[in-house]
Amino acid sequence: MSLRTYEADLFESSRGRLEAIAYRLLGSAGDAEDAVQDTYLRWHAADRSLIQTPEAWLTKVLTNLCLNQLTSARARRETYVGQWLPEPVLAGDLMLGPAETVEQRESVSIAVLTLMERLTPNERAVYVLREAFGYAHREIAEILDLTESNCQQIHRRAKLHLTTERARTEIDAAAARKVVEEFLAAALSGDTEPLIRLLTDDAVSVADGGAKVQARRTPVVGALGIARYLRGLFRPSAAKRAVTGGSVALHAVVVNGGPAVLIAAGEQVLGVICLGATPDGIGAINIQVNPDKLERITRRWAGAGPRRPLAEIW
Repeated sequence: MSLRTYEADLFESSRGRLEAIAYRLLGSAGDAEDAVQDTYLRWHAADRSLIQTPEAWLTKVLTNLCLNQLTSARARRETYVGQWLPEPVLAGDLMLGPAETVEQRESVSIAVLTLMERLTPNERAVYVLREAFGYAHREIAEILDLTESNCQQIHRRAKLHLTTERARTEIDAAAARKVVEEFLAAALSGDTEPLIRLLTDDAVSVADGGAKVQARRTPVVGALGIARYLRGLFRPSAAKRAVTGGSVALHAVVVNGGPAVLIAAGEQVLGVICLGATPDGIGAINIQVNPDKLERITRRWAGAGPRRPLAEIW
């Protein structure tokens, strides 16, 4: 059944919201784009004369597509090579969705997206729809084919899982840049002491290469261990120059609402280092170098035009 112009426009007007829901549910921008496209195909094939509330229909279809993906993703995670991290999304990308409230901003942080991997698919869906998009429990129950009381119980369980971790610091673009500048100054100093002073004692560093790029496959725990690891990571070498094709530029950016170092060779993003800022210092360092998870951020970076880096290395 072909789409009328207003029906195509209706879907396009919903695309940003649907992508934002799917990204929070899946932790992958690429998978979110695919889920939204599958939703479009179902919208195109549906008898739209029978759909009374298109927004609710599209949300239900998308959410259930994502739930199916989450179920199969759990099996894939068990065979994933090394550590799994969410896909980083650059500030200003519509896929990040609403950011008016603390809950909305937290729901798309790297820390919370990582923690949500521990939730069941239903827990994740209820949490995202309630906390990030303000759906009533009655509406969520209709989307997930659950009872309202069951949704309320699932929401309580999900919040309990996600609120037991260290709170991060709310940060604006200027403060994020300062965190990155201090981090890079310490990391490029060649000494461990400046890094140790920036990190919390129980900081954790995780890297995701997805078996596509060489990356440490186990977390590094503790300020001293991370400082030594980073000193080696940033040390120039002929081998690194051979892999990257020469020097790389280090930029200060905001990713998923937090400070990050973007590593680029020209317009190609080679990696993103997300810094989990807390009142006590940097408590988490998440290094994403899996090229499959850098495609969307590379497209946006390339479209932003030239920028002056904080430093160039290797």
